[in-house]
This record gives sequence, structure tokens and C-alpha cells, in this order.
Amino acid sequence: QLQASGGGSVQPGGSLRLSCAASGLTFSSYAMGWFRQAPGKEREFVAAISWTGGTTYYADSVKGRFTVSRVNAKNTVYLQMNSLKPEDTAVYYCAGRPEIFTTKAYDYNYWGQGTQVTVSS
Repeated sequence: QLQASGGGSVQPGGSLRLSCAASGLTFSSYAMGWFRQAPGKEREFVAAISWTGGTTYYADSVKGRFTVSRVNAKNTVYLQMNSLKPEDTAVYYCAGRPEIFTTKAYDYNYWGQGTQVTVSS
């Protein structure tokens, strides 16, 4: 019910935009989060956005470089990633939960399949 796309390989300093399309749920009532998981590491919070889009929250590691946004009319949430660093390399997941976002992966009910982002020179 969540389909993430837009991953790829970029050089350090480059940009990517991830998309996550939702179906089968009342998207406009769901807060959405982005998480990532690097090999050998736990899944970590990246960014989240309220169901209205009016409130966003970021991990310190991406603040000022990443921007989360949504278009409820398109049932889609985005993650614009700029100034990418090698340490941003991971599989990125979108996730949804009703109403209020959190930074904890276990709070989210719906998950996308993940999209690989690789930052390397």
C-alpha cells in the first residue's frame, strides 16, 4: 500500500528525490515518516510530516539538507535529499501511521518496500 521510488546512485554533493505513493488508505489522515537502514545498522528515523503537511521534523543528521513534503491530492509523500554524503547510503523506507507522527519505527503501521540510495565517488 506504500510504494517508494526514486533511489539511485549519486556522487557526494548530489541530490535525489524519493517518492512514496499510497493506496488503500485514507492518506490525508496519515502522518508519514521516512526511515533508512544501512548494512549492519538498525533502522533509523530520517524525517516525518504531519497529515496536513503543516509540521515537519528531521533527524539532526539530515536537517538543512533533506526536505519532506506531501501532496494529499496525489496520495504521495516526497523526500528531497540535497548535499548527499556517503553516510547517507542506505535503503530508504516510507511509513505511515494515523494522525500524529513519531520518530519510532515501531509506531508505524504501514511500510513501503524500500529504495536504495548509494552515495559514492
